[in-house]
Amino acid sequence: MPGARKPVSQIALPLEPGDGVSPQRIVVGNANSAAIEALRDPGSWPFGTAILTGPPRSGKSLLGRWAGGEFASHGVEVIDGADTMDETELFHRWNAIQQGGSKAGGKLLLIADALPWDIALPDLRSRLGGSLQLEIGDPDDAMAAELLEAMAAQRGLALADGAAEYLVPRMLRSYVAIEQLIATIDRISLERQVPATMSVWRAALEALQGPEQQRLI
Repeated sequence: MPGARKPVSQIALPLEPGDGVSPQRIVVGNANSAAIEALRDPGSWPFGTAILTGPPRSGKSLLGRWAGGEFASHGVEVIDGADTMDETELFHRWNAIQQGGSKAGGKLLLIADALPWDIALPDLRSRLGGSLQLEIGDPDDAMAAELLEAMAAQRGLALADGAAEYLVPRMLRSYVAIEQLIATIDRISLERQVPATMSVWRAALEALQGPEQQRLI
């Protein structure tokens, strides 16, 4: 059917019983499907190491949690924020993986904000340069629509029918912007004590991006 959205899958991250919040879900789409497929096969990582980078709020840490739990039998050790870690310590961790001395048992997933990652230590730079490089990109329309719905569901926010069709062409296309938009829709809906329908969507877009007439110029 013309205009129909391509299905986008999700990966659930079950939380501990009793934590009182909905399970977080990783939306799988054009921006991250290649990275996820590579993460599913730790045995193929060069030197047992993969480096995952991507924009803020793109789900890197969630993917790290998933990979560390899903592939525990492969001994995947996850270091989130690797680009802020002491380089000598990180070099020792990489060496431990190669020698089989890591408590994780042999695989290392490093999560960093974005490339280029400016590494001062030459030995570490050369080692990580040979590792598997994985990058999360920007979401297309289908993935952006699924992200809207997934973030709304996580908040317990019920979006009226047609939300994605209305919002996706008008909103800024970044993970941070999508998250801010859902938070603003939720806030305005609660303040006005009305369902999250088109009037609320419009108000949220205007609050974040200015009047529509200005956005069209």
